[in-house]
Amino acid sequence: MSRHSVIGRVLLTFALFALLLSGCQQPRMSVLEPQGEAGQMQLDLVYLSIYIMVFVCVIVLAIFTYVLIRFRQKPGDNTIPKQVEGSTKLEILWTVVPIILLAILAVPTLKSTFTLAAKPPKAEQPVEVKVTAHQYWWEFEYPELGIKTAQELHIPTGKKVHLELTSVDVVHSFWVPSLAGKTDLIPGRKNTMWMKADKPGTYEGRCAELCGASHALMNFHVVAEKPEEFQKWVKQRQKPSSQPQTAQEKEGKKVFAQNCMGCHAIDGAGLKGPGNKGPNLAGFGDRDKIAGLLENNPENLNKWLHNPQNVKPGAHMPAIDFLKKKDLDALEAYLESLK
Repeated sequence: MSRHSVIGRVLLTFALFALLLSGCQQPRMSVLEPQGEAGQMQLDLVYLSIYIMVFVCVIVLAIFTYVLIRFRQKPGDNTIPKQVEGSTKLEILWTVVPIILLAILAVPTLKSTFTLAAKPPKAEQPVEVKVTAHQYWWEFEYPELGIKTAQELHIPTGKKVHLELTSVDVVHSFWVPSLAGKTDLIPGRKNTMWMKADKPGTYEGRCAELCGASHALMNFHVVAEKPEEFQKWVKQRQKPSSQPQTAQEKEGKKVFAQNCMGCHAIDGAGLKGPGNKGPNLAGFGDRDKIAGLLENNPENLNKWLHNPQNVKPGAHMPAIDFLKKKDLDALEAYLESLK
């Protein structure tokens, strides 16, 4: 065996292992484990398409096997089977059958597509959420509740959530595999969808459209809570605890006002500024992740503030390593105090 053949087989083996291990993410994301009505509707379509493909494969294999046995050459028999080339009946048959199979798949697919895009009736009292995609973070606004947050979408269980989706820069795609399928977010256009969670839990979400250098890092969570817990979260976000309590936190608020207000806002902090380029940081201390990636702790917050590009290449967040350690520590303490 040549050297190039050995190298090729080794590389092929590593590629196969890499493909196998790519499905070992924790927590696992799978459309095959739906946790809501929309997810179940889409899984039913997946099963329907599989059933159709299996049916076609079985019929083709059955015909293939029959032909092999029925028309195999026998000893001493040199006759040629009857030729069916140009048979009108057969041509109609293998034209009509695929059309019927496609119709069987197309009708429920179109029905589900329009159902999932339609706004739920007011009688169901859906939760309204405006989703805006940025490079590389997600903004969630509840216009009827007066809440704006980022990276974590909180929803009540057992109730439909109507999403209005758009983007401020490039095309993104909103995807929560366990709850709903993919819907694009396009600048200057509003798409809609809805989802519903059957039970409490935290469900992973991703951007499913290549949107730049940190596309693979544009993560978010959907936190499904019991209705009473969701209402508790709503009240907390409507009146967030954004005022500093200690001397260090008060100093941190001043540092924030001097360096961060041009991009970020904090509801309940009493600060006025543009604050619309970056995520609203109200309740930042309660979030599980920093930038949708890092565990929310002082060490990772320091890492993010010192070098955001090292965490999310291409992100618009600038490094603020120019601050003195005392000021940076105060800013971190204030941000972590936001509940």
